[in-house]
Order: sequence, then C-alpha cells, then structure tokens
Amino acid sequence: MKTPSLFFLIAVLGLASCHREAAEGDAMGTFEATEITVSAEVNGKIESLQLHEGDTLRAGQLVGHIDTTSLALRRDQILASRGAILTRQVDVGTQVASLQQQIATQEQELKRFQELVAARAAQQKTVDDISANLAVLRKQLAASQQTMERGNAGLSSEAQSIAQQAAQIAYDIRRSYLRAPQQGVVLTQYMEAGEFATAGKPLFKMANLDELYLRVYVTAAQYNDLRLGQKVSVLADKGEGETRSYEGRVTWISPEAEFTPKTIQTKDERQNLVYAVKVWVKNDGFLKIGMYGSVNF
Repeated sequence: MKTPSLFFLIAVLGLASCHREAAEGDAMGTFEATEITVSAEVNGKIESLQLHEGDTLRAGQLVGHIDTTSLALRRDQILASRGAILTRQVDVGTQVASLQQQIATQEQELKRFQELVAARAAQQKTVDDISANLAVLRKQLAASQQTMERGNAGLSSEAQSIAQQAAQIAYDIRRSYLRAPQQGVVLTQYMEAGEFATAGKPLFKMANLDELYLRVYVTAAQYNDLRLGQKVSVLADKGEGETRSYEGRVTWISPEAEFTPKTIQTKDERQNLVYAVKVWVKNDGFLKIGMYGSVNF
C-alpha cells in the first residue's frame, strides 16, 4: 500500500516542478514603469500642494502653486521703469517743425530773389547769402533728425530689453503653478505645503501605470533570436501558484552584455554574461511595480 502512495507523491511533485518551470518562462525579471520626478522650477514658499501618494492625476492637472508675490512685485517695478523710459522719447516731427518752416521760408525767398536778379532788380550777393543760409539750415535739420532718431532707437532698445525681463518674470510666474506633466499615479511625495522650495528640488514622483515594462535578462543564445517589436507572452504571479498571462512586445534590447546581476535569475544560471531586455505590457490594474514576472519568447 505504501508503494502506490510513493509513486503518487513523486508524480505530484513532478507536475508541480513542471508547473513552476513553465511559470518561470524563458527569462524572469520585475515590472517597472517610466517614472518622472517633478521638481520646482522657481524658488519660493509652497502655497498649496493638493496631492497624496496614490492619487491619479490627469496630464496638465493643476496640483499646487508656489508663492508669486515677489515675482509680481518685480514685474510691476520693471514695467513701470519701461514706461518711464518710453516717455523720454521725443516726437521728431514736432521737434524739427520749426527748422522745416525756416527752410521752407528761405526756399521761397531764394526763388523770389532769383527772379529779381533775373529782372536786374536785385544783386546776386543776396541770392548767394540766402543759398548759404539755406544750406546751413538743411544741415541742422539732418543733424537734429539723426540725433533724435538715434536717441529714440536707444530708448526703444532699452525698453525692449526691460520688456524681455518682464516676459521672463511672467514666465517664472506661470512656472510657479505646479501641473502634472503626464497622466499617472503619484508614487512618492517629497514636500508639503508651507515648505520652501528651490529650483530643481523634487516635489513628487509619478508614473503612468497603464503601461509597464518587464525588464528581463537573456543569455547570448536567446539574444540572437530576439528582435524589436517581437510579440511575446508575459506571465505575472497571481498568487497561490497561479499566474496571469499578458501579451507583451519587445521595445528595447541592450546592445551590450553585462555580468549577471545577483538579483536576477536566468534559465541557465551558468551564463556569466547576459543582455537586458524590456518588454512592454498593457496593465489591467493587477500589475504592480516591482512585481516578478516571466516572459516566453
């Protein structure tokens, strides 16, 4: 009676061993996501940060803002100085109107005396004096116009530079409002409302969990049979010895070999060099970052 029981136990263990081997697949690894760390872009006190770890955010969703009081004051001051500069510009036409009138009068006088000289009613010297005076007035007009136009151009350039400074501050004010860069789930929150943020300091980390990647390591023999875009079968641990099956796609194959990481198991552990491979998987909500999975090529 003991012999049949022994054979039955061996058969059960054999089937369980085969099931585990099948569940392992051709390569094993862990699921990961493309994580994005959202950092502050300006300095200032965090007025609000309306999110918590585990929250699902929409792309572009407003989640908080950094105090913009100092930026707004600087912007107003700069715009006021720009207005003061522009008031220093002159109306060239108004400023030279008097000279233009004098030139017009002298031109009329020149024409009149030229007619008198032709009629022998005036001397040529009078015509020469008027011509000389007219030449001086024209030079004065040209010089005045050039000087005032250069002055206006310099003021315009200065005002434009100040306008660019104001535009930069307006840009910083817009960056003070914190938005989610993509759709995803908040994984880690690093700061809270009321704390002081500095440019480049992380605020929170998020990832799109709708699409995950299974990173596995394959041997040289397996590597030679892989191609980008190849469809594969992905297995994820469901618990109690069961697995869920997903359709995956090879999206990245490392061009360089590396030594087998200690935390990674390959089908043939005698291989010292392996290649990293990333397999894209559509998440149905059951897959988690860090969960173990396997792939069949």
